[in-house]
Amino acid sequence: MSMVTVVTEVVPPRLRGRLAVWLLEVRAGVYVGDVSARVREMIWYQISELAENGNVVMAWSTNTESGFDFVTYGENRRMPVELDGLRLVKFKPEIKEN
Repeated sequence: MSMVTVVTEVVPPRLRGRLAVWLLEVRAGVYVGDVSARVREMIWYQISELAENGNVVMAWSTNTESGFDFVTYGENRRMPVELDGLRLVKFKPEIKEN
């Protein structure tokens, strides 16, 4: 079992309801829980099937150098990158509209 946090933006209510079955929604779009790796993978499958045009990040505690790992779904300015075995976050440049 490991601590899991899921943060959602602009996802359908159906996905939010599905997440609430396994995790506690502590703020709008922020879910936490203590689940097994198998349940975490099943939750991620549901996210990838139901998130549509929204974006989601899932982070969980694990036995790595940083103590956690994460995956993302959808378009966001923050993109995961790997550097010397560490997962970090890179920001895309902000697009200015004229």
